[in-house]
Amino acid sequence: MAAMACIPRRLSQITLFNTKNLTLYHITLVVILCTTFYLIGIWQHSVGTTFSSSSAAAAFLSSVPCSSLKTTQLDFLPHHLPPDPPSETTRAAQFPPCDPSFSEYTPCEDVQRSLKFDRDMLIYRERHCPEKDELLKCRIPAPYGYKVPFRWPQGREFAWFANVPHKELTVEKKNQNWIKVEGDRFRFPGGGTMFPHGADAYIDDIDKLISLRDGSIRTAIDTGCGVASWGAYLLSRNILAMSFAPRDTHEAQVQFALERGVPAMIGVMASIRLPYPSRAFDMAHCSRCLIPWGQYDGLYLIEVDRVLRAGSYWILSGPPINWQKHWKGWNRTTDDLKSEQSRIETVAKSLCWKKLVQKDDLAIWQKPTNHVHCKANRKVFKRPPICYTQNPDMAWYTKLETCLTPLPRVSNIKEIAGGQLAKWPERLNAIPPRISSGSLPGITETVFVENSELWKKRVEYYKTIDHQLAETGRYRNLLDMNAYLGGFAAALVDDPVWVMNIVPVEADQINTLGVVYERGLIGAYQNWCEAMSTYPRTYDFIHGDAIFSLYKDRCEMEDIVLEMDRILRPESSVIIRDDVDVLMKLKNMMDGMQWDGRIVDHEDGPHERTKILFAVKQYWVASPLSQNQ
Repeated sequence: MAAMACIPRRLSQITLFNTKNLTLYHITLVVILCTTFYLIGIWQHSVGTTFSSSSAAAAFLSSVPCSSLKTTQLDFLPHHLPPDPPSETTRAAQFPPCDPSFSEYTPCEDVQRSLKFDRDMLIYRERHCPEKDELLKCRIPAPYGYKVPFRWPQGREFAWFANVPHKELTVEKKNQNWIKVEGDRFRFPGGGTMFPHGADAYIDDIDKLISLRDGSIRTAIDTGCGVASWGAYLLSRNILAMSFAPRDTHEAQVQFALERGVPAMIGVMASIRLPYPSRAFDMAHCSRCLIPWGQYDGLYLIEVDRVLRAGSYWILSGPPINWQKHWKGWNRTTDDLKSEQSRIETVAKSLCWKKLVQKDDLAIWQKPTNHVHCKANRKVFKRPPICYTQNPDMAWYTKLETCLTPLPRVSNIKEIAGGQLAKWPERLNAIPPRISSGSLPGITETVFVENSELWKKRVEYYKTIDHQLAETGRYRNLLDMNAYLGGFAAALVDDPVWVMNIVPVEADQINTLGVVYERGLIGAYQNWCEAMSTYPRTYDFIHGDAIFSLYKDRCEMEDIVLEMDRILRPESSVIIRDDVDVLMKLKNMMDGMQWDGRIVDHEDGPHERTKILFAVKQYWVASPLSQNQ
């Protein structure tokens, strides 16, 4: 029994031994195979060959078409980086300097191009812009010796001769105290054709007839402005005047105005509306402006009526006012002058204007506060009829018509059409009537207040980016390319600057330029696919909010940038807000224009897609040799 009990125990030991031996054999075999294939792999890579085509594996692979093999290639490359920058040769388009003969080029008021158009009603002096294939692709040079203009208020009286090298007006107007040459500079004594003793004294005469100091008059328009001395001296009375004059035989008069730091544009009363909304100005002025007010069925006074607010004033001095005294000096007959004044008086009555006063060389009319009586008296005055089909604020190449722009309706005879405006300076932040009346869809009183606060924050941030903007007096003439509600300009109201607020015509589905004027600011309509009606080097600072996104696919970005370069002064700056992708393209373009620029974060931080491009135009001028030629 004991012997039989030992047999199973021995068998189990033998089985365990055999199992261990079998496992050891497997391990040894696996090690040998792994080592063999590892050595083969090293050999293959060391000689740079693959398996021999005679091997079984190679034969199998060669017999299978490539398209049936599905392999996955691991991709370890990052996919969230910007594309590599282009090579240095293609990184930035280069824009060469234009010939020095273009130093005062105004594309849409080019003298040679204007000769192709009708001289009747001065149509040839209106805007006539170049076709696409005529656009210059070069940078307008400053004249040799150009200097940064005098700071305000010194600039009101002085300008560097090298910046506007024209003496024609000093000869033509030498007896009228417009402008004098004193060494290397011009001096502007403040005179004018009808105020040789100075604009200050002339304005005091107006102030004796209507109040210019109580804040009720804030915005004015000067038609045929000369060198804009009237507007220059109104600024000390907190009245902001938009001055305009054509580019004509009075060489560079608007250029002189802007060089002084006074708001002005090239413009003319001809066959199209002025580029301003209806009910924009508290006062209009003509001092021997040579506009034929009594002709063409009163067409030009009808246009003045459109841009005047309810209850505002039109001031006329010069022919034919006080013709009894001046007719000999004007080289006209008494009958001719008397007839002209009669025609003006008739047109003014047909517009329902009231003649307030005529004293010495001044005559002042007032527009009615509403059109209740005016509509009723159309039975007496058949002409002009009331315009009922036109949009009164549409004013971009809009033809003039001999019909009266109606004031907004009122509920009673004492109500002011369009709403009562607050006096300046409260007017700046009071809710504009166009908003409180609900005339602008989507723009509420809350939107207006929030927008004003937003721009205060933004302008404060801008001044940390552009130290010249923060430096009091460094800049004077500012341009906002897409003004919306005028918040940018309003935030700078305490600085010694003025802002030309542009509302692009492409944004006319919400036409906000009327709001800008109701705040006591000034501006104009503009299509940025065309040149602005101004001379080269007239602005110290240009601001644009989403302007390039607005014009995407409308025209070439480079044409807008070249126009900015034309109207910006050397060593002056721009700030553009837009999508980061847009700004990258813009920065690339500016690098080819001798501008120093950088892109900085949004005021709310780096996670905003909207960024800010800050750039400074470098100083460069035409060579003295080429300019003398």
